[in-house]
Amino acid sequence: MFKFIQGGIAKDQRGQIRFVNDFDMKEVKRFYIIKNSDLELVRGWRAHRIEQRWFYVLSGCFSLGIVKIDDWNNTSRDLEIEEIILDSNQNSLIHVPSGYGTAFKALTPNSELLVFADHYIDHADLDDYTFSLEFFTNYQEKFKE
Repeated sequence: MFKFIQGGIAKDQRGQIRFVNDFDMKEVKRFYIIKNSDLELVRGWRAHRIEQRWFYVLSGCFSLGIVKIDDWNNTSRDLEIEEIILDSNQNSLIHVPSGYGTAFKALTPNSELLVFADHYIDHADLDDYTFSLEFFTNYQEKFKE
């Protein structure tokens, strides 16, 4: 199951430093930053059988939908979607292990999401399972208009 890794913030007269010192990055091979074009766009569903991801909000706030894939060849449409609100003020990172699908919606303007992956980009096409936004039957419950 996914888990949170709590970070913190240090402030003084010079400004602040946000950190997640307990994030062991030895498995990380690459990273990328997601910034949705507007607050209506939902990015997803993308799942990985092998790869795992870590997500950290650089600015703003996102709604994250997470679904555990039951069968990679015949995925059930009625799987439970867990919604988590990720906010840059929380200073935490969430680890989503292999075997899950994710979808994101920015909740505030100019939100940015930093994503770490444990495989290089040349592996991406070998482990990319994409579902339409409406594939999971309870999608509308989690990402209301």
